[in-house]
Amino acid sequence: MSAPGPPLALLAELTHRCPLGCPYCSNPLSLERVRDELDTTIWQRVIGEAAALGALQIHFSGGEPLVRADLAALVAHAHAAGLYTNLITSAVLFDHRRLAPLKHAGLDHVQISLQDTAPDNADRIAGYAGGHRKKLEAARLVRGAGLALTINAVMHRQNLARLPEMIDLALELGAGRLEVAQVQYYGWALRNRPSLIPTRAEVAAAVAIVAAARERLKGRLVIDHVVPDYYAKRPKACMGGWARQFINITPSGLVLPCHAAQGIPTLRFESVRERPLAEIWERSEAFERFRGTAWMAEPCRSCERREIDFGGCRCQAMAILGEAGETDPACALSPHHARLLALAEAESAAEPPSFTYRRYANAPSEPAPA
Repeated sequence: MSAPGPPLALLAELTHRCPLGCPYCSNPLSLERVRDELDTTIWQRVIGEAAALGALQIHFSGGEPLVRADLAALVAHAHAAGLYTNLITSAVLFDHRRLAPLKHAGLDHVQISLQDTAPDNADRIAGYAGGHRKKLEAARLVRGAGLALTINAVMHRQNLARLPEMIDLALELGAGRLEVAQVQYYGWALRNRPSLIPTRAEVAAAVAIVAAARERLKGRLVIDHVVPDYYAKRPKACMGGWARQFINITPSGLVLPCHAAQGIPTLRFESVRERPLAEIWERSEAFERFRGTAWMAEPCRSCERREIDFGGCRCQAMAILGEAGETDPACALSPHHARLLALAEAESAAEPPSFTYRRYANAPSEPAPA
């Protein structure tokens, strides 16, 4: 296989610590501990290696990256390396004291997640009392400081009815971009799928709402929409295709081609503690396993879309079928597509069970009971 091109972006998961307990968190069920987190020096080396490899963007994420005392130093290092810097945050720890050094360090963009427009339900979903109010205050601080703002609206069956209000709220907060991110079922979301998955009719209504809002707000608000794969006919090119555009580094230094890849137990992921990032990107066994199209079996191998969707999501094939090399069951050509659809329809029609909240014992403050 020929050498891959450079990655577009690096997702730096600085920590799995987080004060929220969101039941759809994309972090793995087994959260990494603070004692295993990469230190400042290693992160700075890795950031430099990502820039040298050709990456254009870095997304500082977690958990909650604001719990790291060295966040401003890492932003400054990335800015000096020529990377566009984005902070992905719950924002409940954000205030003037945290904002000023980040802006001075060269932070370009902030992405804040909202759980709902109704404060009580937003706090219930996040498992954190008073969180919604703090998020709105943080969003206004970001815009007041002149930084670009994206609202990440995480939508599911327990808040999707308020999608129009979420679009209005993003406008009110001065966001330039709204990501209507319907929950994808990996990590904690997979465990909580019966509590989260909407009906097919609800998804169709959301698609229509987004389409109308895009037309109405053209030039004022960019709206991205990620819909659940379970109702799709063709799979998406997950992360632009396995190991083609994206690098994820976990708090302990494992290098992944997507944030959910640890859900594939047959793959061994290498660490930046032991090997340069470029070598892992170009030659590691896990990155090569599903890169390109040579690995594909039928019906993917002869499909005219094989270099459009690259076989869909390997993690979804693993989660649903128990085999990462299978055709993504989101594809109508998969022999297992009807099974995926039936599962979605059955769970979305049933009464939603209580959430299993994401918990981390060493979080800076414990989520309030919901």
